[in-house]
Amino acid sequence: MELENLVANSLLLKARLGGYGKKSGRSKKWREMLKLPPVSQCNELRQSIEKDYSSLCDKQPIGRLLFRQFCSTQHSLRRCIEFLDAVVSLCYTYETKDALCLVLTIMNGGDLKFHIYNLGSPGIDEQRAVFYAAELCCGLEDLQRERIVYRDLKPENILLDDRGHIRISDLGLAMEVPEGETIRGRVGTVGYMAPEVINNEAYTYGPDWWGLGCLLYEMIQGHAPFRKCKEKVKREEVERRVKEDTELYSQRFSEDAESICRMLLTKDPKQRLGCQGDGAAGVRKHPLFKNINFKRLEVHMLEPPFCPDPRAVYCKDIMDIEQFSAVRGIYLDAADTTFYSQFVTGSVSIPWQNEMIESECFKDINESENEETRDLHQGDKTCRPKPAPKRRRGFLQRLLSGWGCMS
Repeated sequence: MELENLVANSLLLKARLGGYGKKSGRSKKWREMLKLPPVSQCNELRQSIEKDYSSLCDKQPIGRLLFRQFCSTQHSLRRCIEFLDAVVSLCYTYETKDALCLVLTIMNGGDLKFHIYNLGSPGIDEQRAVFYAAELCCGLEDLQRERIVYRDLKPENILLDDRGHIRISDLGLAMEVPEGETIRGRVGTVGYMAPEVINNEAYTYGPDWWGLGCLLYEMIQGHAPFRKCKEKVKREEVERRVKEDTELYSQRFSEDAESICRMLLTKDPKQRLGCQGDGAAGVRKHPLFKNINFKRLEVHMLEPPFCPDPRAVYCKDIMDIEQFSAVRGIYLDAADTTFYSQFVTGSVSIPWQNEMIESECFKDINESENEETRDLHQGDKTCRPKPAPKRRRGFLQRLLSGWGCMS
């Protein structure tokens, strides 16, 4: 397993640093196999595809990239492209037969649990913990604005992006709260569930503010408030502590940090910070956040106190990712076969197009040749360049020809 982790981490670092995006790192034979066929050999496909702007330049990532490259050559359109580059990109979703998959951008900074327990002594400094708590407050406020209670706030579900900002992931236990009503549900993770959740009582957003208190406490102290790191204790005992015991505070907590943790970890949800009618606004007003400009924070204008190193892998074990894979029990039927057969006719899924662009594979397969620059609409034969020397057809070219996708 150690060797497997080493190989996996090495490959990840090499890919992230562009090792696989440089043509010098790929053999000539490899590029030859991936090279797209000349445009003249795809004339039939060229005539059949949709040519509207929405399809070619907006929905299709490769088409959007080509359009943006064209715009960058036009002075009047260049500023528009610069504006689009500054806008935060959106992710995508897709469905399988039994699941809705919510796909996130890869978070190279890893999860918060790794930073708390695997980079030196357990815990992080208070300034950094306050920054993360402030961003979490903004995220919870946004969810509550949509009447959604998250219900599974814990370090494993908080991810760091390339710049050091956090993202809330895994909304598998999230639930919409009907307007003016409450919900029930004994769900969550042991040690992070609020007392009202353990007791299966009615609630709205109280469990999320309790979860914020647990997370802030764990970031500063280096272990959860009701269970120490690697402590072996039964679920029933942890739940008893949550309902009956008062958490302990060490010298690592400032006065303000201890104050907000006690207010968030109040066992009665009616007395808990954030649950008294003012929601996130009441949490923001706490003195712990006196140096946080939330308006600037919400638009990512505040620099995070920690920026992940692009040369480091913030993951202890590849099993942290592998254990969540679910590929069993999937069977392809006739409809699936029809769907997959469309890939060889030029219909490439948006996720695949994005991956081709990000890995710079698209640069390799889009190499231009003399024959590709031929003007197919030019009637004067004397204006056309001489045919390129005949060469052996590449793998994709032979494959596409076999499917009748070329004239």
